[in-house]
Amino acid sequence: MRRFVPMVFLLAACGGGDAAPRADLVLRGATVYTGEGDGAAQAIAVREGRIVWVGAEADAEAWIDAGTEVRDLTGRVIYPGFVDAHAHFGGIGQRELTLNLEGTDTKDAFLTRLEEAVARTPKGEWVTGRGWIETFWDPPVFPTRHDLDRIAPDHPVLLTRADGHASIANSAALRLAGVTGATPAPPGGAINLDVDGEPTGMLIDRAQALVRRHVPETSTAQLERAMELASERSVRLGWTQVHDMHGSWDEVAMMRRLYDQDRIKVRLYKTISGPGEQADSLIALGPQPPEFDDRFELRAIKIVVDGALGSRGAALLDPYSDDPATLGLITTDTVAVKAMLRAALRGGIQVAGHAIGDRANRLLLDLYGDALAAVPTAERAIAEPRWRNEHSQIVQPADLPRFAELGVIASMQPSHAIGDLHFVPSRIGLDRTAGAYAWHSLLELGVPVAGGSDAPVERGEPMIEFYAAVARKDLQGRDGPGWHPEERVTREQALAMFTRYPAFAAFAEDRAGTIAVGKRADFTILDRDIMVIPEPEILQATNVMTVIGGRIVYDATSGSP
Repeated sequence: MRRFVPMVFLLAACGGGDAAPRADLVLRGATVYTGEGDGAAQAIAVREGRIVWVGAEADAEAWIDAGTEVRDLTGRVIYPGFVDAHAHFGGIGQRELTLNLEGTDTKDAFLTRLEEAVARTPKGEWVTGRGWIETFWDPPVFPTRHDLDRIAPDHPVLLTRADGHASIANSAALRLAGVTGATPAPPGGAINLDVDGEPTGMLIDRAQALVRRHVPETSTAQLERAMELASERSVRLGWTQVHDMHGSWDEVAMMRRLYDQDRIKVRLYKTISGPGEQADSLIALGPQPPEFDDRFELRAIKIVVDGALGSRGAALLDPYSDDPATLGLITTDTVAVKAMLRAALRGGIQVAGHAIGDRANRLLLDLYGDALAAVPTAERAIAEPRWRNEHSQIVQPADLPRFAELGVIASMQPSHAIGDLHFVPSRIGLDRTAGAYAWHSLLELGVPVAGGSDAPVERGEPMIEFYAAVARKDLQGRDGPGWHPEERVTREQALAMFTRYPAFAAFAEDRAGTIAVGKRADFTILDRDIMVIPEPEILQATNVMTVIGGRIVYDATSGSP
């Protein structure tokens, strides 16, 4: 069933009179999905960045005069602006600036890409990159320093896995960092060793810092360019806002500078990494008001409880089925987190906690529950803090109802499931997939599920995420044992996952998330109707226009303004 709603703008709300006030922008000749309910609409009028009218094509003329920009969309489809509720903004751009290893589906392809980078890099200089993942290699095993040494004996090399929770270093890089078989792993990290007790080159979670600290710092100009590239890519794909996970005050200052120069077009909901002094500073300041015409907002802290499944760093209650020697890693200082959570409640700061394994998810819910119980509502700056569980990937079924009981938002990335489920049943066992990637179960419990992409861990494309949510099959249409097709969502639910629920997760449901009079004029405009076309065709849907605050920031028909 189509989900639209016609709306009549109350003239008195904009000053009254016998004629509707002029609109700055009118979009017409479209199918409009408002996300508000049933109905039919074909046109939208925008003034001063807000929606002032939604309705039938025949009534659009009333909003047009000589100063109105009018776009006839000739049958294209308008949706509320899609939001990526979990991504790493700077990392998206940096992936484009360094060696991008995304799509290296074989070990040979991975090594060929490295060889090409080495050939264009002067001897002795670092080669860094990100995006490889061994899941689909044959065999699906981590590369080693010896693999890299054969190609790069004269360059230090550090290549980060797609999930960001593991890196492979060559021997030159390990020597520069002084990492040997006798080097102790830092808390929350692991140095993989071979049968002789020597490093394989694989560094897990916090152990990556042992080598990474020796990589030359990225210049300010390069960081700024990375953010510009991330913005350009985001609006081209149809994202109107990105919830940026992790960050420092230096990064916030850079973003503010780039917004001031109009070099970032997409909206950002920014987090500061915690626990620690930087997070404490935000708690002391309290939620910051929206800036740059509501395009930038800072009111949340990001913590990381465990690692990732691919690198066996996700914290499990029972050992990994394919490596019984490990339970994964808890990567945060839980004592510091407990104090930070209570302070955040009193300061009105949202907390977003990364949790992937079932042990990490239980721990995060325990930490949240303890803090909520310790700080009564009367002592909180915000009665309902809307704390978030980022990923919520492997959850014991008994823990799912706790999300609703504690008022925790599940921030989930559907593409993780259609990639991970190729190896998760063997990695953790079929029994533990019962609570894995449980979007539908959480929605049925009344839990808001904010959809994201986790780019650059995943490709970061909204159509892949939407498809994964409704099909729960990989990009070739395959699934398998343990994929739990009952966790698929309806298309209406998927649309809410990328529009209405991210708005709620950012305390913005009164001004974003649906197409309604008075809300922000943020629209994702596609060349086809993803609410009705066959599932495989969703992946072919293309963004043709992105509108943010009534401003066309991407237009495939005439080029970006």
